[in-house]
Amino acid sequence: MQKEIVINSTSSQTRVAITEDGKLVDFFVDHPEKRRMVGNIYLGKVARVLPGIRAAFIDIGMKHDGFLHFSDIGNKLEDMKEIFDEEFDDDESKADKTPEKNESGKSPEPQYSKVKKGENIVVQIIKEPVKDKGVRVTSSISIPGRFCVLLPFEGKVGISKKISDFKERKRLRKIAKEILPENCGLIIRTAAKNQEEKLLAGDLKYLVNTWNDIQDSIKEKEPPSMVYTDLSTTISVIRDYFTPDISKIYIDSKNIYKEIRDYIKFIQPELVEKVELHKSSTPIFDEFKIEEQIKTIMGIRVPLPSGGYLIIEHTEAMWVIDVNSGRYAAKKEQELNSLKTDLEASREIVRQLRLRDIGGLIVVDFIDLEDDKNRKKIYDELKKEFKKDRAKTAMLPMTEFGLMQITRERIRENILQSTHEVCTYCNGTGLLIKKSNVLHEIEGWIKRYKSEGKYFSLILKVNPSLAGTFNEGRISFLTKLQFKYFVRLTLETDEKISVQKFHVLAKKNMEDLTDQFL
Repeated sequence: MQKEIVINSTSSQTRVAITEDGKLVDFFVDHPEKRRMVGNIYLGKVARVLPGIRAAFIDIGMKHDGFLHFSDIGNKLEDMKEIFDEEFDDDESKADKTPEKNESGKSPEPQYSKVKKGENIVVQIIKEPVKDKGVRVTSSISIPGRFCVLLPFEGKVGISKKISDFKERKRLRKIAKEILPENCGLIIRTAAKNQEEKLLAGDLKYLVNTWNDIQDSIKEKEPPSMVYTDLSTTISVIRDYFTPDISKIYIDSKNIYKEIRDYIKFIQPELVEKVELHKSSTPIFDEFKIEEQIKTIMGIRVPLPSGGYLIIEHTEAMWVIDVNSGRYAAKKEQELNSLKTDLEASREIVRQLRLRDIGGLIVVDFIDLEDDKNRKKIYDELKKEFKKDRAKTAMLPMTEFGLMQITRERIRENILQSTHEVCTYCNGTGLLIKKSNVLHEIEGWIKRYKSEGKYFSLILKVNPSLAGTFNEGRISFLTKLQFKYFVRLTLETDEKISVQKFHVLAKKNMEDLTDQFL
């Protein structure tokens, strides 16, 4: 399998595509108004502690406070507090590192009493803001590098599950313990497989220096303030995805080409020859046939090889995916054809979830299968495909109705949310109120106004597409309203007003009366 990273950069945004045999499998967009936040570290202040929802809200200087769930409060919080020389009681100090078990033999609830309103706290963003929700943060700091992740104040050593070879895991664990700094933990990443000790040690040295700089910044600054910024989307993709199985990196920007080459020279010089500058006059995404594939991740309908298709839609609570066969199948082959379509859909669903970066609850309506063995095949196929996904996922077996429930880790806004805006006319519903209904609402407004309003002359502002309706007929609708309710109306148009809305102003002093009589 040939895996490639293709990077397209313009003055307005940078797009990164990862392909497998020419097929788009991962897609990232970096633009100025929506910079990557995950990984950034802040010195914040506890704004509120709410035991009822098992969470605290941290002021980190953003529009919305960061959300800190009690499960994300690290066991080494006291060690972290020592950076800014805060005092705490003995019973909450480092001596209490291992929580005692209760009578049932289970560990007690997280000690959220460690977090108090008004105190300083160091947190790291683990999830981007979504719609009106703020970022999600954790007090367990981690600093990722090329080959390992540094965990300040943690004593554990972890090895990536994707490194399955026992001997290699044992070798890496031995190296990790030898180079592990005092009072720190380490996670060995997949990219470290078969790498020399000096490369791991060099990567760790860089991370330790970064952590020392962060501690100095924490001591110097006042909350709320940012003390560490993670790498840009482009460089972070190279750090996390540029494994030895990537055959080439193609870039159409000289600046980014130089930036990436310099970064790779520093972390793994032997791979620098895999970076290539795209010099053709043909746009890079057109040459690699990526542009046409991007269009499929922006639409609701996604075609399948056999002629079937997926319908992917978003609701407030979940994502819903409907699998359709697309054509009639003979009754005696119905189960076989349904299984074939569902298997194709399984592979495409996982690909689309990765491409669109969809997180949260996902419900898939597969084509009905009568045989339990066939339902199990769909479950197994999804499970196999999800192994390629870096995000954490969980799913339940298919129900008798052909439904499957999946949850996928949500880290940032999905591609559609980050590249699209909600339509100002339909507010994202895709539906517009009929003009007759809007006219009915306007008449209802005037009827309510007539019983309580004090002005005789009013200005009615509507969208130009609605204005023509007021003047249709021998006796226009506007004239009928004026005679019926004994009020003088002056019609004005405004393109900024939605076709579903209207505004009414008093002509005498231009007071907006709309909301008073809705």
